[in-house]
Amino acid sequence: MSVTTSPALSAPAIALREVRKVYGSGEAAVTALDGVTIDLPPRSFTAIMGPSGSGKSTLMHVAAGLDRPTSGEVAFGDTELTHLSERRLTLLRRERIGFVFQAFNLIPSLTVAQNIALPLRLDGRRARRSELREIAGRVGLQDRMRHRPAQLSGGQQQRVAIARALITHPEVVFADEPTGALDTRTGQGVLGLLRNLVDGDGHTVVMVTHDPVAAAYADRVLLLADGRVAGVLDAPTVDDVAEQLAHLGG
Repeated sequence: MSVTTSPALSAPAIALREVRKVYGSGEAAVTALDGVTIDLPPRSFTAIMGPSGSGKSTLMHVAAGLDRPTSGEVAFGDTELTHLSERRLTLLRRERIGFVFQAFNLIPSLTVAQNIALPLRLDGRRARRSELREIAGRVGLQDRMRHRPAQLSGGQQQRVAIARALITHPEVVFADEPTGALDTRTGQGVLGLLRNLVDGDGHTVVMVTHDPVAAAYADRVLLLADGRVAGVLDAPTVDDVAEQLAHLGG
């Protein structure tokens, strides 16, 4: 099943064409993605869902240039990723992509400001104080800049992780189960923040989740099963997502 955007929309932020990803070989081979063709529109919020083993994380990793497809093509904007060197892929991820994970992955010994600035520091750059304050303010942490992770709640730590992902001004933010370690209320705050990255700032957000409530924050849900696109929900509701997942066994 192919998924495309309306002709009225601009070129996709990410495009996959007949992408296959196979792990192992011979009788032990496992096909994680099986001929996936999708367009992810710019300035949109897409949720990727499906049963365990359906290929959700593999799809995200391939789309983000973290893993190479076995066959097919992956384009990030106007850049075709499939034949890029590892060095150029690393630079692309560093400069144009932000990542948010279920585990916050903060450095315990660093302050909030230092954790946010880490991607720039690793790139040999220094973050301006005004830039750090602006990014921290967007995630509601302007009064926590000197705190360390242990002094923050789980939701605040995830907000630091989101700010860290935004400090490089990425075109696309990939979020892998970003609310999986949070309680319901805190998770909704993080989801509202991701939603605002699209509506307020024009970012593209791609989120892997198992939660129908989280998926309902997205513009569109891609449903995967056995490495293939099994369905698409536009303007999803919690009930619609739950019903479709039940049919897929998710």
